[in-house]
Order: sequence, then structure tokens, then C-alpha cells
Amino acid sequence: MRHFDIKETLESKGLEFDQPYRVLEVCNPQEGKKVLEENQMVGYFLPCKMVVYEGAGTTKIGLPKPTALIEMVKDDSLKQFAQDMEDRLITCMDRAV
Repeated sequence: MRHFDIKETLESKGLEFDQPYRVLEVCNPQEGKKVLEENQMVGYFLPCKMVVYEGAGTTKIGLPKPTALIEMVKDDSLKQFAQDMEDRLITCMDRAV
């Protein structure tokens, strides 16, 4: 898993950003390959990401929902795949809290 520290990146470019903010790449390579073989337009959404940041004194964690993203490619054959992936990612987030 790769992560990007947005606060650190912005500050390295001379921009102030006072809040910890990380983007985590959480894509499973086997699943990514499988879905790309079905429809290469899904590559616009890969790798799957989660965002972790602080807000109002608490840690927030979220993600762009694969079911919403997959609607953009208008390929009904991928809807169940997106739902399965979303369910697994939400389970991971729930365990992290």
C-alpha cells in the first residue's frame, strides 16, 4: 500500500496546510487486473483510494464509492464487482475505527 501525505507535499511546495491529510492507495493488484481486462475505462478510478484526515477533533476516514464511480463507465456487467469491492473496503474502514 502506498500513501501520500498531502500536508507534507503542499508544504514542500511552499504552501501552508495545517491539517494532517493522507491518501492511501488500497487497490488489490489481482482485482485491478481483473476489472481492467473487462473494461479499460475503469483505469480512470484505479488505484482505489481511502482518505484519512482530522476534522473537528476526530479522525475521519472515507473513500469514493466504487458503485458510484462504476456508473460513469455505463457497463452493467461491472456493477456487482464494484459492490463487492465497496463492501470489502467499508469493512476495512469499520475495522480501523
